[in-house]
Amino acid sequence: MRFPLRSLLLCLALCPLMPGRGVLAQDAARKPFVPQPIIAGGQVLPLYPADSPKLKREKLHEAEQYNTKGKSDKTLNVIGVHNPSIEVHLAGDDPANTGAAVIIAPGGGHQILWVGPEGGDFVPFFKKYGVSTIILRNRLRIDGYEPTTDAVNDAFQAIRLVRSHAAEWKLDPARIGIMGFSAGAELSAPTALFFDDFEKENSGSADPLAKVSPRPDFVGVIYPGPTPFTKAPETKIPKNCPPSFIASAGPGDRVHALWAADYFTAMLKAGVPNLEMHIYGNGGHGGGLTARGGIPFATWTDRYIDWFKDLGFLDKPGTPTKAAKDVEAFGKKGK
Repeated sequence: MRFPLRSLLLCLALCPLMPGRGVLAQDAARKPFVPQPIIAGGQVLPLYPADSPKLKREKLHEAEQYNTKGKSDKTLNVIGVHNPSIEVHLAGDDPANTGAAVIIAPGGGHQILWVGPEGGDFVPFFKKYGVSTIILRNRLRIDGYEPTTDAVNDAFQAIRLVRSHAAEWKLDPARIGIMGFSAGAELSAPTALFFDDFEKENSGSADPLAKVSPRPDFVGVIYPGPTPFTKAPETKIPKNCPPSFIASAGPGDRVHALWAADYFTAMLKAGVPNLEMHIYGNGGHGGGLTARGGIPFATWTDRYIDWFKDLGFLDKPGTPTKAAKDVEAFGKKGK
């Protein structure tokens, strides 16, 4: 869901910004703030230990603020993220559980996180297919953080954290990926490229997740902001680059479609397998799962599931996926 800047500011002014629920009394005011889930049944885990050097410890106790809508008190968006986290919704014991998990990075121009329409709304959608959904609450530029480092690190850390719980959560560790929307795609796109760099920089003995891979098994890039290829078209693509799915409206969202094309063109030139892009003739920016009046752009999620199924991510857990086999074959080329 996306609004013009003037409408967004008006929304923020008129809709109550509510302090994070679950904040304890004054004696706990300086403890790291951990939010309650925006969707019932979710489990919230902080990305980092409270003493992590990646965090601003003087800010950890500050509560997030939520923008809600209507009598349902449904959370639309959040700001003030200083203790980044994931909200976990598992397929768990469902017989249809595929072991796949999609980490969702909501958009919001690095000013806000649309955790409702580009987060919570996807929980029931993916559950229909036996897929677990994890909502990322990353740090924002408006709160004093740098998207290309702090927020991208949050995305990598989310991948490691989810993979570290694979056995406990009945996930297949080879079916853990990420999908980013708009500004969130500025997080998901780098995870397809720089996972080796992150791993090298976060392999110290003091890091509890040092031995857990930050590489996603699949990547979604949905109506993206600028990707690494926008500024540097010759960005190196790893030989074990995961498959990517890209979708955007075209002329009605021209700038984002061009950024999507930057990503697709570079990957296509490199021959990365299982790359798929949909640019739609009608539609505007944002929208998540909304019906959009029935235009073809509203069906991008169906195309995503087609792609996901074709690559084997909806097969029985533990079965090697077509995606993994194709990545391995691609990596052997030119050796």
